[in-house]
Amino acid sequence: MKAPEAMDPQHPEDISRLAGLFSMASDPTRLRLLLLLLRGERCVCDLAERVGVSVSAASHSLRIMRTAGLILPRRDGRHIYYRLADDHVSVLLTLGLEHIRE
Repeated sequence: MKAPEAMDPQHPEDISRLAGLFSMASDPTRLRLLLLLLRGERCVCDLAERVGVSVSAASHSLRIMRTAGLILPRRDGRHIYYRLADDHVSVLLTLGLEHIRE
């Protein structure tokens, strides 16, 4: 896979933004939430239960990832459902899993 030409390793803004992206997945709870969302959209209560954290803790992590542009919310009545923001996030997670499993 070829590195994007637009990415200048000497450009501080690129480095900062890329570091921020990877820091989102450096937290085990956030990573587990992202991996669950790789399987499809889920409500906060389901995500919290599957990860083994409170709804409040899951919501906090989801809010951080939403602000970072990794996930998108959808409200349905009193429930909020989350999904991965786009295929780029899916590709990053999938490639990361493939890499560690080799």
